[in-house]
Amino acid sequence: MQAGKPILYSYFRSSCSWRVRIALALKGIDHEMITINLIKDGGQQLAIIEYLEETRPTPRLLPQDPKKRASVRMISDLIASGIQPVQNLSILEQVGQEKQLTWAQNVITSGFTALEQILQSTAGRCCVGDEVSMADLCLVPQVANAERFKVDLTAYPTISRINKTLLSLEAFQVSHPCRQPDTPAELRA
Repeated sequence: MQAGKPILYSYFRSSCSWRVRIALALKGIDHEMITINLIKDGGQQLAIIEYLEETRPTPRLLPQDPKKRASVRMISDLIASGIQPVQNLSILEQVGQEKQLTWAQNVITSGFTALEQILQSTAGRCCVGDEVSMADLCLVPQVANAERFKVDLTAYPTISRINKTLLSLEAFQVSHPCRQPDTPAELRA
């Protein structure tokens, strides 16, 4: 990124863009938004979030403790690389219209089963302890995808509890897809 105001190329429903929007809101970073799907001169969303963390370290999105930091990265990677891409639109189009819902539900359920088990040993109010981290930025958009694909979340009480806590925070509210400039009128909050 060049010095000055960052530019976020975003799409209202993109989980990747949503994660970066949350990071920008938490860190209070003023930015321009252009409706596409990348941050200018950036890369994948986790790399962008880590860049923001390195260049604007407060509030922290990666814990100082190395073990907790590793847990944050593991959870973030599980969601951003192991669940979300496999239920993304480009994959669902290849699966075929009649199998999309079942495919997405199976992928999310499998990932959430593993995630719930991990969170039972790492979670406090948030995914890793009580402070919002990069893992939480990954969790909330994925829970929204699960809800969109009608996944029954009753088997995931830790995921559900953390998601509810996070959605009460201003940064998660202002970055929500229903509050973006390119959100269709019928989906606005």
